[in-house]
Amino acid sequence: QVQLVQSGGGSVQSGGSLRLSCTASGYTEGRYCMGWFRQLSGQERLGVGVVDSEGNTNYRDFVRGRFTISQDNAKNTLYLQMNSLKPTDTAMYYCAAFGPANGYCAASYNVAEYRYWGQGTQVTVSS
Repeated sequence: QVQLVQSGGGSVQSGGSLRLSCTASGYTEGRYCMGWFRQLSGQERLGVGVVDSEGNTNYRDFVRGRFTISQDNAKNTLYLQMNSLKPTDTAMYYCAAFGPANGYCAASYNVAEYRYWGQGTQVTVSS
C-alpha cells in the first residue's frame, strides 16, 4: 500500500517562501509519476506542477518561475519549493502519485489519474 506523508506549509507574508515535502512509502516495482495539486474550499483540485518518471518537471503558468519541484530519490521524497508567494497561492496543497508503470511514466495534470494522495497541508499567504 503506497502512502504519501506531507510536511511543511504554514503561513507566510506575500513575497515569502515555503517548502513542502512529500515522503512516499510502499512503492512496488515500477515507475511512478508524481505531482503537486492545490485546492480551495468548494473548488476543484488543480495541478500546480508534475514530474514524470525520468524526473522531468512541468509547471502551470501561474507558478512557473516561482515554484520548483525536486526529488530526493534516496529518501523517496518529493519537494515543492515555493518562492515569491502571493495571496492567491493560499490553498490546501496535496502531493499525489500514480503507477507503477512499466518503462516510462508520462506526467499528467489529470486528477483522475492519481491513485495515491497525501493528507494535504495548508498554505496561507497574507498581503
